[in-house]
Amino acid sequence: MNIKKIGVIGAGQMGNGIAHVLSLGGYKVIINDIDEGILREASQKIKNNLERQINSQKISIDESHAALKLINYSVSLEDFSDVDLVIEAATEDESTKQKIISSLLPHIQEHTILTSNTSSISITRLASCTDRPEKFMGFHFMNPVPVMQLVELIRGIATNQDTYQSCLEVVEKLGKTAARSEDFPAFIVNRILMPMINEAVYALYEGVGSVESIDTSMKLGANHPMGPLELADFIGLDTCLAIMNVLHDGLADTKYRPCPLLTKYVEAGWLGRKSKKGFYDYSSNRPKPSR
Repeated sequence: MNIKKIGVIGAGQMGNGIAHVLSLGGYKVIINDIDEGILREASQKIKNNLERQINSQKISIDESHAALKLINYSVSLEDFSDVDLVIEAATEDESTKQKIISSLLPHIQEHTILTSNTSSISITRLASCTDRPEKFMGFHFMNPVPVMQLVELIRGIATNQDTYQSCLEVVEKLGKTAARSEDFPAFIVNRILMPMINEAVYALYEGVGSVESIDTSMKLGANHPMGPLELADFIGLDTCLAIMNVLHDGLADTKYRPCPLLTKYVEAGWLGRKSKKGFYDYSSNRPKPSR
């Protein structure tokens, strides 16, 4: 299938990043959110990130202008009537995603492929609430989208080969690399990454090390670019907890039990960088451990 126009649902951190790279890839893009304020923020964020790429000589001014002309913004899913592919990038909550997908169905064409940017939720279950499970799959970009090269493509039990091939061609046109994953909880990246982050939180919870010593140990001892607690703050502690709960519930193995300290931080509203406080306090220029 020749995909020309793509709809992105959700204009947050992932959604605006996805719209950014799709437009640079030459696709017409419409990005939807229920909040006009978030759409305005997304528009400015995309402009700022394109400007950053110009300054680092990754793209030209002409490429930036061309990309911006390809993006439209909307608060109505009715404007998705002519899209060939939809990428849902709303909050990592299954019931929310199901409601969004169900409300989208009356407004899209029969040929339209549906995908979700979910980082952990069952693609087969999400597909089951649609009228086209054979045209539904996982399309998981990594954060930050303009920088990270990998995209996980996850087939549900009913996803057909044409759908997979069409999505693979989009990934390749964006200059990114696809990794095919089977539909098991958290797929590949988060199946491996999140238990490591959770174990780092346990190390803090049990007093094995401080926030700084844990992060320093993994950066200098394992050559990780970011420490696991710093990375958790970047991802969002609520997202980390949601993925750990998916792993724990889906695989029924106690090794995936979320650390109580992670749960406590989320209950306190300490979600990481986006709330200015997580394992680090971001209220000053130099982040400092919160506790």
